[in-house]
Amino acid sequence: MVLDVNALARRLDEARLSGREVERLTLEFPDLTLEQAYRIMDAGIALRRERGERDAGLKMGLTSEAKRQQMGLGAPIYGVLTEAMRVRGSFSMAGTLHPKIEPELAFHFADGLRGGPTRAEALAACTGVCAALEILDSRYRDFKYFSLPDVVADNASSSHFVLADAWTDAAGLALGDVELAMSIDGVVLQRAKASAISGDPLLSVVQLCALLDDRGRALPPGSLVLAGAATVAEPLRAGQTVSLHVPPLAPVRVAITP
Repeated sequence: MVLDVNALARRLDEARLSGREVERLTLEFPDLTLEQAYRIMDAGIALRRERGERDAGLKMGLTSEAKRQQMGLGAPIYGVLTEAMRVRGSFSMAGTLHPKIEPELAFHFADGLRGGPTRAEALAACTGVCAALEILDSRYRDFKYFSLPDVVADNASSSHFVLADAWTDAAGLALGDVELAMSIDGVVLQRAKASAISGDPLLSVVQLCALLDDRGRALPPGSLVLAGAATVAEPLRAGQTVSLHVPPLAPVRVAITP
């Protein structure tokens, strides 16, 4: 069977829009490569741009050892964020399939980044850091059991993201030492230092730039970057309130509605 990148992108896009599950792609194409998966992801994002969605930045996935063990997968990947994916205040469960939430840090780069920056260069280019929550929602049946190409083709399982109201200057912060504490309905369920994100969350940005450079790309000006989860994800239910505290950064909170 011939692999049609655009047809597979449309399949996943329609599943996302209709809120219905589809079989993972590697059941039909067991030899699907990571580069083919990124091309499917690119085609899916192109469909969203055609509908008027604007790029907001990029996200890293599978940056924590705990998350890789949870998903049974072995290497960091990236996905694309659009402004339509940004949540402010509340998130509706309508149309979701397997929604989960995880604690992250977000970085902003006014001038973008090119090539293979060092950590120091990434820090110098960073124009702010804030606490963030990412909502994941795979379009596949059997949510836990799929391959790295399946995840990438589905835009790294990304659904939505929430940012704190204020950005903080990252210079002078011991970023690996800040602690992320994610609570649901006032009870802390996940807690970890930011060093759980690739050993240092800024190194996650360096890894992202390497992944982009391998594909002949760069981080565009004005991009935000979700550095990846510090802990495993928690399932979401309507009626919950999720908050993330990352002193000395401003906290972030989202209400989960039906």
